[in-house]
Amino acid sequence: MKKLRVTVEGKVYEVLVEMLDEGTAAPAPASSAPVTTASITAPVVARPAPKPAPAAAGVSGDVLCPMTGKLMSFDVQIGQTVAEGTQVATVEAMKMNTYVYASKAGKVLEFVAKPGDTVEEHAVLLRIG
Repeated sequence: MKKLRVTVEGKVYEVLVEMLDEGTAAPAPASSAPVTTASITAPVVARPAPKPAPAAAGVSGDVLCPMTGKLMSFDVQIGQTVAEGTQVATVEAMKMNTYVYASKAGKVLEFVAKPGDTVEEHAVLLRIG
């Protein structure tokens, strides 16, 4: 069991969460304490994270930013050959990293933005030829 503190609409709740291995049934709670708004016990269902789709291309070979954020890094180098779906960049928005994937196979030709730049949604990050 893991104890967490959750704030919902300004109200603070302490929550007990049971961590389960995938495919394991939840055992019955050890205590018969009633559930209250101050102590909530809920099972956690593990789900695989969906694989992000490659960024859509504007001009053939352009890799576009999927959202407004800060370009953290390029995960490839100029001249590197990449396959479609290869992770090519990392963008941070709201303290969460989002990975950007090659929209087609080819050679990395040019970086349009640079790490540290604030980039808009659909802005060209790099070109693949």
